[in-house]
Amino acid sequence: MPDLRRMLPSSNALFVFDAAARNGSFTAAAAELNVTQPAVSRMLGRFEDYLGVRLFDRSAGGATLTEEGELLYRRVTDGFRSIESGLVEIERRRRGTETVTLSVSSAFTNHWLMPRIDKLQRAFPSVDLRFQLISGSLRGAVENVDVGMRFRDQDDPETNGALVMKEVMLPICSPGYRDTNVARKPAEGRTIIKLADTPEDWVLQYPGALTGASGPAKALSFSDYAVVVQAALLGQGVTLGWITVVAHWLLTGALVPASAKLVCTRRVCELVTPRNRPIRPVAVEIRDWIIAQMRSDIVAIDKRYPRLKLMAASY
Repeated sequence: MPDLRRMLPSSNALFVFDAAARNGSFTAAAAELNVTQPAVSRMLGRFEDYLGVRLFDRSAGGATLTEEGELLYRRVTDGFRSIESGLVEIERRRRGTETVTLSVSSAFTNHWLMPRIDKLQRAFPSVDLRFQLISGSLRGAVENVDVGMRFRDQDDPETNGALVMKEVMLPICSPGYRDTNVARKPAEGRTIIKLADTPEDWVLQYPGALTGASGPAKALSFSDYAVVVQAALLGQGVTLGWITVVAHWLLTGALVPASAKLVCTRRVCELVTPRNRPIRPVAVEIRDWIIAQMRSDIVAIDKRYPRLKLMAASY
């Protein structure tokens, strides 16, 4: 921070710069800040002189960021958002409310968490939940959140994650599609619904798991696994269902096993906490609540479909 103070003519310069960059106009920035346009122009001119670079290209039509201006604006925006988030969190804590941010897939949120969100809120009435959603495969560093769901190969170095379950997938479809498929001729094949950003051909990689028919399989491919599951719920075909996503629908009967063959990998599903910030007790409690709920689901599915032997495969 001492270095930052030496690099700036004043902290106010950043607020003026942000307003001008956002609005693309010194006049609009002046109106937002309740000062005159010449005052904005003078402040930004001094800022540029202090830095030794031009931040804006000025024209009669407004002000456009230069390459250096774009670089600074991205960093200033991130910094202001982080500061604002901290101030909001302080205010919520003052009112007795805490915020917990989860980095999870949109599929997990839509298909597993949403059906029980009221139960979670009853268990943690003083917590506001925020979500950093990932539409495709769960990957990337867990940063600037409290807890993130990620998959890790068992041969990879251990993280500071808590085990949810091993990665287990199950071919699934709607009861209607299953019943219709029974009546079809074997040569007609099945429709396979897959996640677009997985490089593998699911039919070739998991032979016999998705296709019980001899005919060529048709394909539907989506970049968001939440849509993959939704298509299966609507009876559009068969897909591989990650148990961590589809457990709720298997228990309600909206989705059913398309075969009794589980697909098990060498990966494990974990709830990971960031290394660059201490984990708060409330985040630990929510993490453990999710893990307990998932285990309860696995026990219930195991009782409903004992042939799957899901409990043994999951832990």
